[in-house]
Amino acid sequence: MASPSIETRTSPRRPRSILNKGTRFDQRLAEILTHATDVFCDKGYEGASMRDLSRASGMSLAGLYYYFESKERLLFLIQKHTFTTIVQRLKSRLEGVSDPEQQVRIFILNHLEYFLANPASMKVLSHEAEALKNGFASEVAAIKREYYRICVGLLDELKRERGLQFSTRIAVLSLFGMMNWIYTWHNPKVDADAEQIAREMGEIFLRGVMNGSRARKDGR
Repeated sequence: MASPSIETRTSPRRPRSILNKGTRFDQRLAEILTHATDVFCDKGYEGASMRDLSRASGMSLAGLYYYFESKERLLFLIQKHTFTTIVQRLKSRLEGVSDPEQQVRIFILNHLEYFLANPASMKVLSHEAEALKNGFASEVAAIKREYYRICVGLLDELKRERGLQFSTRIAVLSLFGMMNWIYTWHNPKVDADAEQIAREMGEIFLRGVMNGSRARKDGR
């Protein structure tokens, strides 16, 4: 087989996690997913073939099928890895932070930092969100729901702590709408980095929900 970097076969239905990069297998798997992300970004999921993925990764077509059996599994692993990484980093950053406004700012920074550093992943996640089916879709959906619930919890805590009144659902979905399409307009040559954009976006979002809530309470 023409994939000497992957030395131990795993079940084609359950490849090893890409989150542990301590072995040559995991390192090679992460590389393959990076190449697959670039291919899906350039060609779209429907337009990409296993042969395209084979050429990009430097792995034989037979070897690619041996480990992943379909491009859907590769897309699944890309999405699972991306959302799992974001959630884990967020939880780590939130540890020891009690101020709800600061927690929301951390959420925004964590999201923007990852996706500005990985714009191809952002494009694939945004454009191919409905491509996964059956068990693949449900497993990724569970991680996405956890991420959504974390954001809901942060905004609910902000409401309780500051005595605010606004729709948490609308606020959360509006925030994701602000953040998720940044890859379509961000130009690193003229636009600020993730930290500054997160700070300004946080100001726009937080001042909006807090001032809007106060205006409603005052009857304005």
